[in-house]
Amino acid sequence: MTETESNPIDWQTQATAYELLAFTFRYPGPELAEAVASGEWADAAREVVEALALGLPEGWGEGLVGYEGRDADELLHALRAEATRLFVGAPEPAVSPYEGVWRAADDGVQALLFVNPHSMEVERFMKSCGVGRPEGTNEPLDRADTELEFLQYLCMLETGLAEAPEGVRVPEDGWAGARARFLEEHALAWMPRFAERVAEESRESFYRAAGELLAEVLGDSSVSS
Repeated sequence: MTETESNPIDWQTQATAYELLAFTFRYPGPELAEAVASGEWADAAREVVEALALGLPEGWGEGLVGYEGRDADELLHALRAEATRLFVGAPEPAVSPYEGVWRAADDGVQALLFVNPHSMEVERFMKSCGVGRPEGTNEPLDRADTELEFLQYLCMLETGLAEAPEGVRVPEDGWAGARARFLEEHALAWMPRFAERVAEESRESFYRAAGELLAEVLGDSSVSS
């Protein structure tokens, strides 16, 4: 499905969905723990799903009820422990959050953060749209939450809710085209598998629900790009 006058893409809702998912897959902070404990995260996820006319697996989020009312500090500790096991690991994460690692496995080569061709392509793509690595950070830009945040940014550029930095030209195919290309060339080449693996591997109901939500939003992106 492509954008038409009778079936337009709701760019603002897409931006909201990517924003929620980027927030979800960052290393957990107090804001996430509070949102999960209060039920706000589950409510926001359901609102996004309804607005995008998506469907979630039967029984989605049932385990989230157990978090509601839980002490936020205690929950933050549990979420950080699981995020570390899943995405950082010692010596290896249960589920790598980096595109370059997944794509290197597809290519049958060893993954090297930063210097693998896929990570470098992501960095070049983002730079062409006015996004670079924040000062003082040393993190590859092909991480799941960073790519989701970039997709949010492209949607916001398309709606006019954000402006590209001075000197950055609008691509020939527009910001909508840039989003479609980034999805095809990068996010959809690995992130659906990442989402499925997170849902399978997580010992915490939150990350199982998060993986299923990500899979549904990406599935919608693949047909509406």
